[in-house]
Amino acid sequence: MTPPPKGGVLLLDMKKLPVLLIVVSLFWAAGLPGCKPGKPVPAPLPAIPFAKGADISWITEMEAAGRKFYNAAGNEQECIQLLKSLGMNAIRLRVWVNPAAGWNNTADVLAKAIRAKNLGMRIMIDFHYSDTWADPGQQAIPAAWAGQSLAELQSAVYNHTYNVLDNLKNSGVIPEWVQVGNETDNGMLWPAGKASLSMPGFASLVKQGYNAVKAVDPSIKVIVHLSNGYDNNLYRWIFDGLVSNGTTWDIIGMSLYPGPTDWATRNDQCLYNINDLISRYGREVMITEVGMSWDQSAACQAFLTDLIGKMKAVPGNKVLGVFYWEPECSVNWNGYPKGAFDNSGKPTIALNAFN
Repeated sequence: MTPPPKGGVLLLDMKKLPVLLIVVSLFWAAGLPGCKPGKPVPAPLPAIPFAKGADISWITEMEAAGRKFYNAAGNEQECIQLLKSLGMNAIRLRVWVNPAAGWNNTADVLAKAIRAKNLGMRIMIDFHYSDTWADPGQQAIPAAWAGQSLAELQSAVYNHTYNVLDNLKNSGVIPEWVQVGNETDNGMLWPAGKASLSMPGFASLVKQGYNAVKAVDPSIKVIVHLSNGYDNNLYRWIFDGLVSNGTTWDIIGMSLYPGPTDWATRNDQCLYNINDLISRYGREVMITEVGMSWDQSAACQAFLTDLIGKMKAVPGNKVLGVFYWEPECSVNWNGYPKGAFDNSGKPTIALNAFN
């Protein structure tokens, strides 16, 4: 620039104008004082914490039977609070339609979910679509749905899913995740939804469950859950079948129950499977069930520590968490040996992996 004359008019040196324009542009973009700010850069979204959870669906039944829970110091403690103190931040609850003893029905699930929410825990709901256990060996139609056609079962799945979740929502509990079926290695609601007999039938039932979840709250993520997280052929068969029948889902759920001598191999196989599934389907993954015999606590701790480390290291944070199945079980509760509490009602060292 040249000095202004007495008349106050600023004269520009035209040779220096391009440089001046560049400087002004940089100040403008940087939003420095005296310059119009540029387009604001949005703040990064906070990272969603890794889910470290437990299925504790037996808890109310155990409490009714007089079972107590104790921390390492031997002090009695409410079970969910105890698990939280051990590093867990999420709770999984199974739902049965009309169970004979009432446990895991809508009212029981609601009571447990409210307790978990009040303690700041994240919630997963696991629909079995049965009056009792649903797993790779049994997927029994609820008694109230017996004899129904596939179309009628589709409506039953939708209505049951919607009603349970709507009850939860009206009580202030919106689950973060919902499983549509439990360990559906060969479909659910047999024979109409048995995948080996009718993949389209199974896919149509998953679709109705998915639609019901999203009708209650679109933010809830829907899980399709299989056993044997190391079995790549199983997962490709089921999820290819869902894709080919126009059915969608949000998360691939897995169970993994290795032994004390093969856990390292199973973890490696599971990791291979997960990476393949993420590449193939572009979905997130959740380990929704793990466990090992309560008296193999050192091996179980090593298994869980290795598994959680591997899952957290998957690129893009595509693995969302790991859930232990019924850790609060002391030995032989209902004949189940794979809890993570000892005979005195204290957690074993296996659960140290969650801290």
